[in-house]
Amino acid sequence: HTSCGVIKCKAAVAWEPNKPLVIEDVEVAPPQANEVRIKIVATGMCHTDLYILFESMKKESFPMILGHEAAGIIESVGPGVTEFQPGDKVIPLFISQCRECRFCKSPKTNQCEKGWIETQHVLKDSRFTCKGKKIEQFAGTSTFSQYTVVNQMAVAKIDPSAPLDKVCLIGCGICTGYGAAVNTAKVEPGSTCAVFGLGAVGLAAVMGCKAAGAKKIFAVDINPEKFEKAKVFGATDFVNPKDYDKPISQVLAEMTNGGVDYSLECVGNVEVMRSALESCVKGWGISVVVGWTELHDVATRPVQLIAGRTWKGSMFGGFKGKDGVPEMVKAYLGKKLLVDEFITHNMTLDQVNDAIELMKHGKCIRTVLNPFPQ
Repeated sequence: HTSCGVIKCKAAVAWEPNKPLVIEDVEVAPPQANEVRIKIVATGMCHTDLYILFESMKKESFPMILGHEAAGIIESVGPGVTEFQPGDKVIPLFISQCRECRFCKSPKTNQCEKGWIETQHVLKDSRFTCKGKKIEQFAGTSTFSQYTVVNQMAVAKIDPSAPLDKVCLIGCGICTGYGAAVNTAKVEPGSTCAVFGLGAVGLAAVMGCKAAGAKKIFAVDINPEKFEKAKVFGATDFVNPKDYDKPISQVLAEMTNGGVDYSLECVGNVEVMRSALESCVKGWGISVVVGWTELHDVATRPVQLIAGRTWKGSMFGGFKGKDGVPEMVKAYLGKKLLVDEFITHNMTLDQVNDAIELMKHGKCIRTVLNPFPQ
């Protein structure tokens, strides 16, 4: 099935860093070889979208369409696509799974050699144009648009009964946090965990720790309003670093007889990464870096590691997208995974700048945007 040419539709374009997004009419070219064109039914606003817009601000990445946490329906497929057909419900993936490279063939990682990350956030050859200008595609997905074109190796086909306005969150935040606990840290039953940062990713990490059988889960955040929500996902104890005049790592060590077995940093702040590592017990403590930043170096004293702690990183929770995402959707449909509880706001794509403001000021967990309001 080949598609019927260019689609004109609405998208939120980031013309330059640090400025509001602008709803524009864009042209979305038909999918080329091994690509699919997806009608985006729902897309979440993730902190990484804000990071690109307000923090990393690489001038050469703009203009671009942000968004990478979404769900939709295949509209058309390009030549050579056999895995998908129009009408399939899918989740686009910002980490591809080509199934052929040495990383895809290894059970040890979800990195893929063909991923967009090799190209520094943007696919140079995007299918978007606006006002005669080529618009960069963010993370190989660009979901703040009514339609997008994605390589078939970066798309997961999901259960047709899944509600897209919910499971879109499985495309980033939920897998990222949950998998960091279950796949990367490999949290063990009866263990003690600490999760730093209680945004969507942190709450998903709390849920992962609980699913893995942790008996004590410390939720660490400087915003005490987040604690009630963390309880819903399984947190047992709450620590606000601002309540103490000593380092949080010391506070946790005193509460846990020497430190937690597992800690997860879900903020993207190098100071917090250090605190998370140093909150782990010596001998076997494992700390996972989940939050994204490239702006600063991370540091600690060598003795922290010499004493037997392990420092690891996790991207997309270690899930291989095509394999893991459909399974997570099934877990949700089987009531084994909380998803709806992350959604605090529903808005239209037109309200994207309001959604950005909510997240900037910590007033939401997840806002789901609808590009096609009735």
